[in-house]
This record gives sequence, C-alpha cells and structure tokens, in this order.
Amino acid sequence: MSLASKITLGSVSVLTVGIIYGVHYIQKLEEYNMYQGVVHDQERQRIKQERVDELRMQQALQKEYEIAQPVDRSSSSLQSSSGKS
Repeated sequence: MSLASKITLGSVSVLTVGIIYGVHYIQKLEEYNMYQGVVHDQERQRIKQERVDELRMQQALQKEYEIAQPVDRSSSSLQSSSGKS
C-alpha cells in the first residue's frame, strides 16, 4: 500500500468518525432543546393555573363581601354620574 493511499484512508476514516460524532451531537442538542420547550410549557401552564385559582379565590371573596355588605350597582352609578354634572 502506498503512502498516498494510507494518508487518504486515514483522512477519510477520521472525517467519517467526525461526521458521525457531529450528527450524534446535533441530535442530542435538538433533543435537549425540545425537552426545554416542554419544561417551559409546563411552567406556563402552572402559572396560568395559579392565576385561575387566584381569580376564583378573589371571586369567592367578592361574593362573601357582597353578602356581608350589599352593593347596589345601579344606584351607585347614578349617584356618581349625577355628581359629575
């Protein structure tokens, strides 16, 4: 086997191993990025659920307060509009 063919075989082998390693590295990187998307989606859903729970709690408190201290919305809006004139 000549020196040129040995160099060619060696360089092609190194290049092939480099390409295979590069493809596997890119696949792992894409897999990690996709997983991070799932993590971010779960975090957004958790925050959204917390906000919905807080809204329901505020609505329940509002109902309790309106029972304890009734508010007539129609008369209060008439008084505020007549006071502005």
